[in-house]
Amino acid sequence: MMYIEQIYTGCLAQASYYIESNGEAAVIDPIRDYESYLSLAEERHAKLKYVFETHFHADFVSGHVDLARVAGIPIVYGPETESAIPAYIAKDGEEFSIGALKMLALHTPGHTPESTSFLLRDESGKDHAIFSGDTLFVGDVGRPDLFDGKFSREEMCARLYHSLNTKIKTLADDVIVYPAHGAGSSCGKNLGPEQQSTIGIQKATNYALKEMTVEAFTKEVTDGITAPPMYFAKNAQLNKTGYAAFETILQNGMKALSIEDFEKEIKKGVVVIDSRKAGDFELGFIPQSINIGLTGQYAIWAATLIDLKQPIALVCEPGTEKESVTRLTRTGFDAIVGFLDGGFENWKSSGKSIDMVVSIEPDELLIDAKFENDIQIIDVRKPSEWESGHLSQAQNIPLQDLEAKIPTLTRDKPFYIHCAGGYRSMVASSIFKKHGFTNIRNVYGGYAKIKEAEKELSE
Repeated sequence: MMYIEQIYTGCLAQASYYIESNGEAAVIDPIRDYESYLSLAEERHAKLKYVFETHFHADFVSGHVDLARVAGIPIVYGPETESAIPAYIAKDGEEFSIGALKMLALHTPGHTPESTSFLLRDESGKDHAIFSGDTLFVGDVGRPDLFDGKFSREEMCARLYHSLNTKIKTLADDVIVYPAHGAGSSCGKNLGPEQQSTIGIQKATNYALKEMTVEAFTKEVTDGITAPPMYFAKNAQLNKTGYAAFETILQNGMKALSIEDFEKEIKKGVVVIDSRKAGDFELGFIPQSINIGLTGQYAIWAATLIDLKQPIALVCEPGTEKESVTRLTRTGFDAIVGFLDGGFENWKSSGKSIDMVVSIEPDELLIDAKFENDIQIIDVRKPSEWESGHLSQAQNIPLQDLEAKIPTLTRDKPFYIHCAGGYRSMVASSIFKKHGFTNIRNVYGGYAKIKEAEKELSE
């Protein structure tokens, strides 16, 4: 009996997979906190046999090392893999048995040199599904610019073109496509919202699978692609060389710090991440802390904005401490010193100084923009979002670029900060506050609500 379960991790826009047959199981591309895979196998009375890695992930730290250690199973990579960790390097076309199923390694370089898709064949030997890693997404393909100097972007595009046309498009239309990522991932430029598809649907709808020359493909795939986040190279290196055990990082991060100890850590230079919701953060927070809420892509934004080696201290909604620590480990944070015992309310009730963020409704922004000449509107959305529509008076500073741009901004005019829906603008507001800006206003609801307000005011 074939059993497949997709384990989707929203804060990473990442999908891992559990495959089982006749009491044997395998995991593909596990996240760092690996216990869920062990629990699933135990619940289903199955024994893990392999952990398959489609490539060296750059956007998260995989759980392959820890899962292989704890379960006593091999890590399987594809051809061209050069790793410092013990791993079995599969040949192109090599088969692996999982109960009555066969898993075929298909070397599909292009996103990275070692990128390998795994083709699952059912009990009758029929091609059932392909676990395409970052080679093929729903509506997109993996970016070809995460090379390490061995190949140029053009060479990687040519390799990806060849992989798609000779290994992927030749599969039957009914073969299910299980990619490693969904919408929100920076591993492609425009991933669709669906978390699975079929070869037939992708051949009909995916721009990168249309009939074209390799030159045209290269232009299509690279046009408009933004620079990868800085932490990508560091995550890829951790996945190649290994990392500290997840249990150790979790134990260190779960240390409850008294107010006195928390202040000592601040004096040492830790970055304080407040993982509460934006609506709670704005009403009061510890000065100099950055709001990166658990309700959004918490781990991705933390790694994008903060150096992975930087010691971190957390302020959490009581009960979310373990989640706050765990999700940070997924993108490579290993220096988490603990969390504030009792959370922000404990800090506030002790009489310690606090800061706040002023937030306004979109109609107030529009009125001020119409009648005031000295305001600065900062739109922290991505360039692609900005290009799809923006306020004429606004300046686009994507959130990932804000820290570098802040020294160039003048402080003598009020700042109005917005994003698409409100999550990123509060992150940005906290960064402004951290840098000593006081005359700032966060705009509720982001550009979506601004457009609604524009329509109402015009009627």
